[in-house]
This record gives sequence, structure tokens and C-alpha cells, in this order.
Amino acid sequence: MERKEIAVGAYPQTKKGTVTDDYFGTKVADPYRWLEYDTAADVAEWLKAENKITHDYLDQIPFRKKIKERLTQIWNFPKYGTPFKEGEFYYFYKNNGLQNQSVLYRTKNLNDTSATELFLDPNKLSDDGTASLASVAFSKDHKLCAVGVAQSGSDWNEIFVMDVTSKNKLSDKISWVKFSGATWCGNGFYYSRYDEPKKGKEFSNQNQFMKIYYHEMGKKQGDDKLIYEDKEHPLRYFNASITEDERFLFINISEGTSGSEILVQDLSKHEKDFKLLAKGFVNNFSVVDNNGEKILLHTDLDAPRYRLVEVDPNNADQKNWKDIIPQSKDLLEYVGTGGGKLFPVYLKDASSKVFQYDYTGKMEHEILLSGIGTVSGVGGKKEDKELFYSFVSYTNPGAIYHYDIASGEAKLYRQTEVKFNPDEFETKQIFYPSKDGTNIPMFIICKKGIKLDGTNPTMLYAYGGFNISMTPGFSVSRIMFLENGGVYAVANLRGGGEYGEDWHKAGMLDKKQNVFDDFIAAAEYLIKEKYTSSDKLAINGGSNGGLLIGACMTQRPELYKVCIPQVGVLDMLRYHKFTIGWGWAVEYGKSDSAADFNYLIKYSPLHNVKAETHYPATMIMTADHDDRVVPAHSFKFAAELQAKHKGTNPVLIRIDSKAGHGAGKPTTKLIDDATDMWSFVLWNLGVDVK
Repeated sequence: MERKEIAVGAYPQTKKGTVTDDYFGTKVADPYRWLEYDTAADVAEWLKAENKITHDYLDQIPFRKKIKERLTQIWNFPKYGTPFKEGEFYYFYKNNGLQNQSVLYRTKNLNDTSATELFLDPNKLSDDGTASLASVAFSKDHKLCAVGVAQSGSDWNEIFVMDVTSKNKLSDKISWVKFSGATWCGNGFYYSRYDEPKKGKEFSNQNQFMKIYYHEMGKKQGDDKLIYEDKEHPLRYFNASITEDERFLFINISEGTSGSEILVQDLSKHEKDFKLLAKGFVNNFSVVDNNGEKILLHTDLDAPRYRLVEVDPNNADQKNWKDIIPQSKDLLEYVGTGGGKLFPVYLKDASSKVFQYDYTGKMEHEILLSGIGTVSGVGGKKEDKELFYSFVSYTNPGAIYHYDIASGEAKLYRQTEVKFNPDEFETKQIFYPSKDGTNIPMFIICKKGIKLDGTNPTMLYAYGGFNISMTPGFSVSRIMFLENGGVYAVANLRGGGEYGEDWHKAGMLDKKQNVFDDFIAAAEYLIKEKYTSSDKLAINGGSNGGLLIGACMTQRPELYKVCIPQVGVLDMLRYHKFTIGWGWAVEYGKSDSAADFNYLIKYSPLHNVKAETHYPATMIMTADHDDRVVPAHSFKFAAELQAKHKGTNPVLIRIDSKAGHGAGKPTTKLIDDATDMWSFVLWNLGVDVK
């Protein structure tokens, strides 16, 4: 194909204000502060102008339609969730292929398709597929189901209740729920919520004073009983959880995204007050189950790679805790339960391993998996004799296994089929040295027999934060890139959870630069080993990964050809002032502290854009209903880049409407996102799409 260069239209003349902040004697200008007011008329006009330039550019990419057709074709396959048992029914999610939201079905016989019936179709909750299921919770007697619904990708949820037999919606309705589902107990459920926000500020104002309520069925929300609040600490999360036998009620407390505290109440003894079970907020604790009067906790206390301990709530001093599954050389990611057994799931070099134990900590056997990949859904109820789990990899779109708990036998129940040939591709794991010599693992996915001549279009992806592990997963949109000779690399940076809490801490707070160094070293490795070159290298990440891309492109702009920061945290001096951004301060620090400010200002992407600099071809991606990482981050970064960038590389921002941070996004929008991203990437990498 003869390439005709695509010119970018004139960027909007983004007005500059005169706002300046003083941080401990350092004055920092914030000329685009006005873009934080996302509902203001002048901001709406700016968004409209920016989107016009972006779409005018994308419309000129000659193979964009071809990419959308191929993506739609390979997206169109049946997608099944892992079955789970509630009462006499097995429930499972299914998407026929291009449905905007997956549908919840149920059956009494998994081997008889004629017995399957539709239980809940979220596609009917909105006209355009932008309403999604955020949570589904069944009562202990399986007669009622509480359903959390999110609109347009927002973190705000509403909860309604269904009668399981008739599938009719009851009158109960709960509003202004965030980061919480329903936790059933008796004739009602616990949930967490915030007070109703000010009109027009629902998606930007800081969320404070979360509370836990108990809703009794048939009553109005205004009559719900306040169970827990903390008037002294406005910036804490509170969630209720309960053991399967409804004996112990827990309040899970956190001040951010890591570090927790747990309070407990023995409902069988009608205790009125909560007792301290695990003191916060230095370590992480999560309740796995109870074993009679004792409670099983998954924790990193004295075990950075985690362990499972047994705690007596009446004698909860940590010196009395008993190891059930001690720390090992691999990360104990989580522990599932079912059929009276424990199922510890480990990560070994970012790939899953699963075992079966009894409640005394005796290992019974390993559940063998089919190679490098990620397991999910390992668990069930105490009375279950079977469970189902799923296994995915970079080239396996998903296999669901039926597991017999008594015999330990796993059988393939369903294999997902996609319109591509997985045998043409391979996944390898390599280890490369970072700037300080630390060995970092990286997965590289490509066609078998690819030539290492430095000419392959390559996408490097990573996250690097919040103790989140980047394990193998399947992506439909990635297949189209691989089919066109692309190399896809995923680096397991410090800050993630792949090797436990030490790995996480090595990439947070004042050590965040390690994360960027790890990513830059990954790019340099791919170039050195001739997978690609700087002219053929694109980088991408979302949320905290969007921060990663913003920091790395401002630190080493010459290293990449294309940059795609998605829904990124890009203003590190003000992120904590919006919605629940305050919860990330345990990860990043915050500019209110002189010590934290001194390292935040050094890498904050917004504050490190340099004038007269050639930046890579960049498309910033965000959405108008993102109330997790508010779109003002992306707006301000785009304005700053467009004002200072030199050269012909396009610097664009794509702002989606009726969409949020990513959860629950309908299929039509997912395909549109992938079409525009890959069109921009492949065009600017000089690839002729087949």
C-alpha cells in the first residue's frame, strides 16, 4: 500500500489560567486547572474540539474499517463463565458473541442444554448496553438474589433484589453504593455506601465517610440500620463480610489500596460490639473461612509471600496465631474453599499453581494445569462435592474444568473456540536486568519462527503497581495484532504482586522510579535482542499503567514510536483530591507531604512535559464517566503535550462518552476502542494491515 501521510488538524488553542500552587516553597503553575471542572460549558466545548481532531485523523487511516471487521469477526464467539452452584441450580454467564453484556443463565443439569433458562439479562437494563452487572449475591436459603448495577462504567452502584423462583424484581432498592456488593445475613444484607453527592459533582468530588448499613427486606433504604461508621477517619473504606455459616461478621477496614484491619463479631453469641481480630494498617489480612470457633486468615504478616494462619478471636494476639499453610518460596496468591477443603493458589514466576489441602494444613495433592497460564474461580460451598475452575493463557482463550473434590480428578468441561489458530503462536518467558541489576520477568507472545531482525512491530504492556500481578490472559484484540506480524510483550514490573509484598514495596512511594526503570529496561531489551527497534515499538498501559506510560514517555521520548496512556493517573500532585484518589496515597504518597512532593514532582507526567521536545505519536484515551481516575488527568496532560510537543507526530486525545474506567464496558465500545487504538498504533508503526 502506498502510504500517504495523515496531517493532524490544528490543535485547539487551549486557554491558560494563572493558577499557581506553592508546595513548600516551590511554586508550580497549573494553567489547565479549569479542565478539572468536567461538567462546565467551556470544558465541554474543548472536549468536542479535541474529539473532532482525533476522529478526523482516525477516519483517514485506510485500514481502520478492515481492522474493525476483523476484530468483530474474531470477537464473535460464545464466551462462558465458570459455573457455580446456588441451591438446586447451576448458574453461569454466557455471551453469544457480540452481546454488549454477558447474560446470567441457570440450569439443574449442566449436561442438558434444553434445561437451561435465562435468569438475568443486563442488556435489558439500558437501551445501549452501558448498564452492567457489578455484583450478584444469593441469600443463604437461595430464595433471593441481590443485584448491583453500574451505569455507564461508573463506580456508583444501585442494588435491587430479585425473587429467585419467579425472577421478579422486588420493591427493595439501594442507592449510592460504591465498592460494595450485598452481604446476606438472615432476612437482609449488609452493604457499604457514601452519602448522596452534590448534584453535578457525582463523578468528581472526593468521597468521604463510607458507612456500613443493614437492609431488612421489604423496608425502605431510609430505614436501614447503621452498623458501622468512623467519624474520626473520613478517608477509610469499610466493608462487611460474613462466614458461610453466618456465625462471624467482619468489618474489613483499609486506608487505601494496601494495608488493612479486621474487626469481628460472633453473631452466635449475640455480641453487640466488634473486637479487633487483626490490627492495621501495616500488613494485609483477608478472611478465608472459619473452622468452628477459629478463623482462617490469609496474610503477609511476617510473610511477604503470604501464609494462611488460624486465629482464635477470643485470644487474637498475633503471638498466638498458628500457621496452617506457612510461607513458601512462591507467592500464596489466595486460598479458595469448597467441599470442606482448602485450595491454595500460588504464583510461580507469574503463572498459576493450585493444590488441595485439608483444614489442618495437610497437602493432599496438586491440581495439574496445562502449562503457563492463570487459574480463576477455584472455590465453592462447604456442601459441594464438585467445583469448576477456568484456565487461560496468552493463546488459550479459556478452558473450564470440572473438578471432583473427593477423587481429585479434573476433566475438561468446556473449551472456548475462537476463529484463529493458536498453534501458529508461541509464548516465552524471559528474564532481563533492570537498571539496578534486578532480574525482571517478561512474557513475549509472537508467531512461531519470527525473524529477530529489528523490524517487527511490537507492543510493550505493563502495569507495575498496587500489588497487582500481570498473569497470562487472553485478549481478542491482541490476536489481530499478532496476525499482522506483531510481537506482544508483558513485563512483570516491581510494584506488582508477582513475588509478594517485597516486590510490591520495591515499586511504591519513593521507590516508584524503579517501576519506570524496569519498563525502560524492557524496551531496551526488546531492541537489543532485535525483536524490534525504536521506530517499531509502541507502549501501552491503563490506570496506574497509564501513569507508567506517561512517566516513561516523558523520561525517554526517543525510545518509542507510539504511546497509548489509557485512563491514566497523570497529575501526581492533585490525584488525591478527586473521588477515591485519596485511597492511593499509601501507594504513591501525596503532595501534602514535603518528602513525598519532592519525589512526586520528579516523575509526575503532567509536570515533566518539556518544551520543544519530539514526543512519540500519542493517543491518550479516557472516558467522560470515569470516576475512578477522573478524566481531568488526561485532559490536562493532552493540553500540556499539545502546547509543548515539537514535530509531526500526532498528539491526540480520545474521549469516550457514557463510559468509565473500563469495568462493564459494552462489547460495541470495546470493539470501537480496540479499532481506534490498533489503527493508530499500526499506522504510526508503518504496518500494512493484511
